[in-house]
Amino acid sequence: MSAFEPFEDFGDIEVIAERLLDQDAAIRRLAVIELAETASPEALPHLITAAGDVSEDVRLQAAIALAEFDGVDAAAGLARLVVDDDHSVAQAAADGLAELKNHEAGDSLLPLLDHASAFVRAAAFRGLKGLRLQHALGPALVALRDGDASVRVQALGTIAYLKLDSTIPSLIAATRDENIEVRAAAVSALTFTTQSAAAEAVATALGDANWQVRAAAAESLGRIGHNSAVEALCRTLSDDYWQVQQKSLGALGKLKANTALHRIILLLESDIPTLRKEAAAALGEIGDHSAEEALAINIDDPDPDVRKTVRWALTRLG
Repeated sequence: MSAFEPFEDFGDIEVIAERLLDQDAAIRRLAVIELAETASPEALPHLITAAGDVSEDVRLQAAIALAEFDGVDAAAGLARLVVDDDHSVAQAAADGLAELKNHEAGDSLLPLLDHASAFVRAAAFRGLKGLRLQHALGPALVALRDGDASVRVQALGTIAYLKLDSTIPSLIAATRDENIEVRAAAVSALTFTTQSAAAEAVATALGDANWQVRAAAAESLGRIGHNSAVEALCRTLSDDYWQVQQKSLGALGKLKANTALHRIILLLESDIPTLRKEAAAALGEIGDHSAEEALAINIDDPDPDVRKTVRWALTRLG
């Protein structure tokens, strides 16, 4: 996992590494940059050494550099930096952990799940998500009761990436969490399944008090693909927030909901160009010829994106 060409000659690694002992932090930071540019595994021990530098600027650069590598050693270095007292350093390390792809890197992340800092626990789950480790499931399910919402959100991501039917009841329960971000994450997490229980829970979330949760629910219903949600989605076409209407239009298009044609056609006259465009796109996806006249009337819409989408939809209708 490196942005650099490993065969390029950036100089002798050991010579560069000697500058990590310089009294000037700026020189040590430049040495870290040069070591990263070598993209050589031989540079990793030196970068890990730099992770313990007294200067936060050098440690920050070390976190950025280690994110360019994958594997156990890089993960161990990033795990060390994610608990750094300097937030910029810790954040850079957390971002690096999220890019790990080597399953063996999980051994460095699992101990962080019991850390006192919610930031660290959330960063660990964020890193574990992409690794799809089965033995991370138990801690993630437990973390759905964590006192910090950010940890619960990241735990949901870890669970969802495993795509296990056995986790559906826990994910459904999370759609009723007290925190808005957790509820939105939960309805998004349920998109891996087509089970009717999941579709019902997400459809219920269309009535959530928060518009962001309603928007997430509408988008998820399009992915789950249950036609039982069509009527509930139609009701959200009159939502107070256009963002919810937009996601509902997209979902109705994916569901080929021709029973929603009349309500979708009405939004071709919306004052909001984005909704006119989404309505045209939905009509094109549904492919019902009875929408052809309504689309043709709007072929000269004042918005160029809407005009383009209307013409695309008419082409879809033949």
